[in-house]
Amino acid sequence: MSEAIQVTKLPSGLTVVTERMDRVETVSFGAYVAIGSRNETAEENGVSHFLEHMAFKGTKRRTAAQIAEEIEAVGGHINAYTAREQTAYYVKVLKEDAGLGADIIGDILTHSTFEPDEFERERGVILQEIGQANDTPDDIIFDHFQEAAYPGQPLGRSVLGTDKGIQSMPRTALTGYMKRHYTASNMVVSAAGNLQHEQMLTLARRHFADLPAEPPPVMDAGRYRGGEFREDRDLDQVHIVLGFPSVGFADPDYYPTLLLSTLLGGGMSSRLFQEVREKRGLVYSIYSFSAPYVDGGVFGIYAGTGESEAEELMPITLEELRKVQSEVTVAELSRARAQVKASLLMSLESTGSRTEQLARQLQVFGRVVPTEETVAKLNAVTTEDVQRAAARHFRAVPTLAALGPARQVPKLADIAEKLAA
Repeated sequence: MSEAIQVTKLPSGLTVVTERMDRVETVSFGAYVAIGSRNETAEENGVSHFLEHMAFKGTKRRTAAQIAEEIEAVGGHINAYTAREQTAYYVKVLKEDAGLGADIIGDILTHSTFEPDEFERERGVILQEIGQANDTPDDIIFDHFQEAAYPGQPLGRSVLGTDKGIQSMPRTALTGYMKRHYTASNMVVSAAGNLQHEQMLTLARRHFADLPAEPPPVMDAGRYRGGEFREDRDLDQVHIVLGFPSVGFADPDYYPTLLLSTLLGGGMSSRLFQEVREKRGLVYSIYSFSAPYVDGGVFGIYAGTGESEAEELMPITLEELRKVQSEVTVAELSRARAQVKASLLMSLESTGSRTEQLARQLQVFGRVVPTEETVAKLNAVTTEDVQRAAARHFRAVPTLAALGPARQVPKLADIAEKLAA
């Protein structure tokens, strides 16, 4: 681990990690909670995201307006997001304002009041957000895909929740959920920039002292099932996601899978982009993605195409999935490796990216992973490794989601049969 990176675990169980970057004038500071939508029961689906919204709506010391005004008065930025396995609250400020940033993040996570009027107002905002997602087919298609892949499970539910669930969610659902999950041992405070580790430790002790110390509830394991979602909707395009069970962060095939995704559909030189868009003009957008979790993951391909082009699109895509299991060149692997390495190394120059990376690595691996180790693992991947990862994925049970004029999209059973052959 670099000398610039330091990690301290406080007696409360809270982990504090920092990276000193002397050549910048800013500090990014964040609190990363190891909970997300997969920690929710069916009855409380959407509570993680609702809670993230409400954290900015007032504390015992600040109104919602004052939170925004204090950060913007020093030219800083504050934001948050909810994912399936993590909820993050972060701020970026000039180095002299790091204390204010830590104060506000700590305040919203330990002293939010969830005032009833603010609660009802934000309920309406989230319902608008759900409505916007439902009206955005290239967004909502991924929720449908996830639900088909993990039916009846937290991993299969929307991060936003449902209209019905949000409309009926009581305020006590948020306060109870926060008390159970926003504990010191379930959180990493991370900072990167022009800072001193001891300074950040002092701020963490001061502003996160009121976090509960109890261990969080155990998370349910994900069980990929595979399945099909299909909805005919009056759209100009049909939006398609074809996916497969994939690997988690600790799996030996994690890096081969990352490179497989890049060379198959990760850029303009990728196989799918070249074959489907450049050579045949069947799509505007097509790409592959790898979404790892702590205990598994999904690998998928998204495409948006016209109704008449959909019938031709799928056989071509399936043929590429077949070929990559036995035909990977050194040149295209080198190109994919260069893309991934460049993205990784460029992210080291951003205080925000480093803050998030440090926290995520500690929560997933229990340690900060040196950049040199990651690069060495990428360099060690061979063409045979990528082919093996491709066979592992594309011979498994598929999941299909199609939204729009989908009559020409083959049925899942037909796709599975072609993949098996």
